[in-house]
Amino acid sequence: MQPLLNIAVRAARRAGEVIVRSLNRLESLAVTSKGRNDFVSEVDHAAEREIIATVRRHYPHHAFLAEESGRSGENDTVWIVDPLDGTTNFLHGFPVFSVSIAVEVRGRLEHAVVYDPMRQELFTASRGAGAHLENRRMRVSKARQLESALVATGFPYRANVQYLDAYMAMLRAVTAKCAGVRRPGSAALDLAYVAAGRVDAFWEIGLAPWDTASPTARAVTSSPARRRCTWSCWRSSRRTCPRSCARPERGAARCAGAPAATASLALAGSLV
Repeated sequence: MQPLLNIAVRAARRAGEVIVRSLNRLESLAVTSKGRNDFVSEVDHAAEREIIATVRRHYPHHAFLAEESGRSGENDTVWIVDPLDGTTNFLHGFPVFSVSIAVEVRGRLEHAVVYDPMRQELFTASRGAGAHLENRRMRVSKARQLESALVATGFPYRANVQYLDAYMAMLRAVTAKCAGVRRPGSAALDLAYVAAGRVDAFWEIGLAPWDTASPTARAVTSSPARRRCTWSCWRSSRRTCPRSCARPERGAARCAGAPAATASLALAGSLV
């Protein structure tokens, strides 16, 4: 395993331990609101601190872009961190959430980790080495038609609620054609599931910067997963995916084929 990836895995597992240990005291956790339907708990902060501390023990000069603490440091290597993707699920004891870590070197995503602490499933990818689930090579599904596809999504519920009407039109179009739609509540896991072939596509409007490593889309441009997500977005919006995804102000979806790719999208794209 690549040294950077090895440390990312170690950091993700340690953050997962922090999260799981906190499940038995949900009612006593300190929770604040960053905005409408946008919550952060002391566990988010604790998990993020654990990730950053783990990385800094080995790479003290690397930079970070983290959901809770923002950007820190200046370096060619940037660690992009979402310590708890699915905070609302976590706060309700709904067991779907994840830790997402990406490593960007000179503007290119090189490594990515998504860790599901409840199922103890580890999704990893390194540029040129493919994507793996617990050291087993992952493959996207072979679905080519929407009629047989299981599609994951995320609802507009925060600042992007202004796109709700447009999103509902997309949801209606997709639901009428596909085999099923799922909204688990963790975009990082949704995209890891695309990589693993558990779902055939994913779309969501307006993911945040810590959800998206925007310079990395080039790394997945030719991946099978990108083509599949581009197809699903086009079918649901009746427009080409790049136009739809790049312009959320027009009510279009940001999916795995968008100019901005989530850190976990590296898994779906195998960092080709």
